[in-house]
Amino acid sequence: MAKIIWSEEAIRVYLEHVEYARMEFGRSTAKRWQTERKQIEWRLELYPTSYPPEPLLRNMAKIYRSCHIMRKRFKIIYSYDEVNDMVHVLDIWDTRMNPETLTSRIM
Repeated sequence: MAKIIWSEEAIRVYLEHVEYARMEFGRSTAKRWQTERKQIEWRLELYPTSYPPEPLLRNMAKIYRSCHIMRKRFKIIYSYDEVNDMVHVLDIWDTRMNPETLTSRIM
């Protein structure tokens, strides 16, 4: 089972979005964020390469993968270290943003 490690930036962005969802849309929406995160983490622990490579990062030296969260509005961006069986969650990216911002955030 892969170990999941969240970067400080990914945690910060995640918590900001959960808090915003709670303030704007109520507890049930914030709870949905948390439920989706747990489901994604469960899948990543068991099948870390089951999500596809992120097309916007295909020219990078490392393979970065992504999975949608919250009705495809956001993507969790991660990489998988097969040698150490670790998933590194790097960012949560708002898909409405300019695609070039994703590359600059990961570099």
